[in-house]
Amino acid sequence: MSASKAVNFPIERTQHSRLSETDFSNLEFGTVNSDHMFVVDYKKGEWVNPKILPFQNISVSPACSSLHYGQTVFEGMKAFRAANGDLLVFRIEKHLERMNNSNRRLCIPEIPAEYFYNAIEELVRLDQDWIPNKEGCSLYLRPFIFANDPFIGVKPSSEYKFMIFTCPVAGYYKGTVKVIIESEFVRASPGGIGAAKTGGNYAASLLPAKLAADKGYQQILWTDSKEHKYFEESGTMNLMFVINDVLITPSLDGSILPGITRDTILTIAKDWGVKVEERRVSVEEVITAYNNGTLQDAFGTGTAATITQIAEIHHNGKDMILPPVATRTLSNKLNQTIVDLKNGIGEDKYNWVHRIKK
Repeated sequence: MSASKAVNFPIERTQHSRLSETDFSNLEFGTVNSDHMFVVDYKKGEWVNPKILPFQNISVSPACSSLHYGQTVFEGMKAFRAANGDLLVFRIEKHLERMNNSNRRLCIPEIPAEYFYNAIEELVRLDQDWIPNKEGCSLYLRPFIFANDPFIGVKPSSEYKFMIFTCPVAGYYKGTVKVIIESEFVRASPGGIGAAKTGGNYAASLLPAKLAADKGYQQILWTDSKEHKYFEESGTMNLMFVINDVLITPSLDGSILPGITRDTILTIAKDWGVKVEERRVSVEEVITAYNNGTLQDAFGTGTAATITQIAEIHHNGKDMILPPVATRTLSNKLNQTIVDLKNGIGEDKYNWVHRIKK
């Protein structure tokens, strides 16, 4: 992590921790929150009143502009505890970079690095006992910012609230997923906000995801907005295929979120000498590869899931059954390598793991 100046801010510790009330053996993603949260306000062109408070509800005006016009951005990352007790956060710089790219697209002021880094460090130190001591679990960090003007005119807000809270979580998906190719609804289009991590993109996905679930599929494969001929994402994840020993993923064209796990996988795979192609991937190409036996793997990638392997792809009434998970050498090896890195195992040759001083 690049050096950032220390920022001191008041910390109000909770008087009643919910730690002892939490069943860590039965965690569901995003349902349990830790004890503290960070808050800082943006007013009159500057950041003011940074502080850490006990996790609590917040009060906003019914005219709060983000509630009406969706000017909001969020991130998601994870903290881990190494075997030696060190507190680790994976690729913190890249998350700040993406958050500020999203902010610029939505006319939101950039988050200063010193607030982002110091707030995360303090929260993880403060709530380190919330990091689950179980394989596949972690402390999920949710930074987010929203427009806070009590004004319902359509314009960029003059006030914002940036917050971070944390949640102990298990894996987002349990095992493989069955997916259906989406050929009607659109997540995003070139020139839009598909490359920004903003709530509106996820709201657009809810109906098609529900319709897919009603048919027995856990996720959808998004296709392009113009012709529905080319793959884009897998639900809320980036999408990758292995065809004839080549790792292929849709190129970033402005409508696809630049995933940090995506970048991690491509970097490692190239380092291993795997042939990697970032380009348009057509539905027809994948179906042809399935029919001739060269489609070896398909999986989604993201912070919440790391790698989620796809078991079946449905298209026009037909389910394409992919090879057994045990035979998928590349995605299994990539997943284990990234999990090990996040947990402080092995050499961090890319300097991706930030160790928090206790």
